[in-house]
Amino acid sequence: MLHSAPAPQERARTPVLVISDHPDDDPIGLLPCPVPLRRLPSPLFSAEEYQLAPLVILDDRSYPAFRLRHMPHRPGLILTLADPGDDTVHPRAAAIGAEAVLRTGQDLSWLHLRLHEATDCHYAHWEELLTGPPPPPGT
Repeated sequence: MLHSAPAPQERARTPVLVISDHPDDDPIGLLPCPVPLRRLPSPLFSAEEYQLAPLVILDDRSYPAFRLRHMPHRPGLILTLADPGDDTVHPRAAAIGAEAVLRTGQDLSWLHLRLHEATDCHYAHWEELLTGPPPPPGT
């Protein structure tokens, strides 16, 4: 039986899938983000979870086990790299169809925007993001 593609609202409410064989580690700093994350080691996520997730973040240290799963290319796959000096990552990213590579210590603004976009901004704290000084009187 074939499953139809999930509706955009359903996909946006599904947690972002973080594939890491080091589940207690947060090498690029995802923890402060309010977007729901489902962290699983590479052998334990299902093909359905992989396809339904609005975004998939793969820890490069889990790359060999991920490749053994023969997962299809999909939009929204991001490879994270704990070793900022590793210049061999780009062929690996291209082999799995990753849309981006993020390194430890890199500015994560793009990733946080991408996480919110993938989840239709349901988890953005707009009050915090849009606060600033009050407008001058008389405007």
